[in-house]
Amino acid sequence: MSEVRKLIAGNWKMHTTLAEARELARGIVQGLGADPQAEVAVAPPYTALAAVAEVVAGTPVNLAAQDVFWEEKGAFTGAISPVMLVDVGCSQVIIGHSERRQHFGETDATVNRKVKAALKAGLGPIVCVGETLAEREAGHTLQVVERQVKEGLAGLPADAAGRLVIAYEPVWAIGTGRTATPAQAQEVHAFIRTLLPELAGTPRVRILYGGSVTPDNAAALLAEPDIDGALVGGASLKAASFLAIIAAAG
Repeated sequence: MSEVRKLIAGNWKMHTTLAEARELARGIVQGLGADPQAEVAVAPPYTALAAVAEVVAGTPVNLAAQDVFWEEKGAFTGAISPVMLVDVGCSQVIIGHSERRQHFGETDATVNRKVKAALKAGLGPIVCVGETLAEREAGHTLQVVERQVKEGLAGLPADAAGRLVIAYEPVWAIGTGRTATPAQAQEVHAFIRTLLPELAGTPRVRILYGGSVTPDNAAALLAEPDIDGALVGGASLKAASFLAIIAAAG
């Protein structure tokens, strides 16, 4: 299996004022060094994107957004387009996070529209999939993930592989302190890889694990052969813990 550069992405969710965002970004940049072994991205709230873009400019830290709409412009109050994200300095965008699905009505169909729009604008989508606790306990994990992957990524061009990232985030492990074991996560990651024949090969589509990733469990998770990085929530809100997870990827 080919070696890939791991990606550690921090999802700041609905946290940080402008001052806090600048301070956190500076702490990450200063602690990271000029040539980290892992690729690094941070996803501040929309209000802090421009401020963080200034801090990370010229550094190894990529700027990501937490969501995007599928139209370039128009009468869509409150929405942010892919063009706007590129304009502010984003190179990546998180799409289909379980919190967007749970609280804001995101579906596999809207995920698909957003992924296509992001790719068209030159953004790298980080597409989230994962099952709820009830679905896992009912033995439906792979069925749910297969549907989300196939419907969310339907109709993508083969050359999307180099820009596309998938994040497996079991919903029951997000913000709960519960984490899938390395074996549980590896099983689903390996299964997802079998669903990507049209995107397989070179470059390999990176599949991240997300769900209460911490400095304590990161190394064991990242050691699994099909786990290509992490999408980090709470632990990305402190520079020290985020940097420790990045170091574990090396």
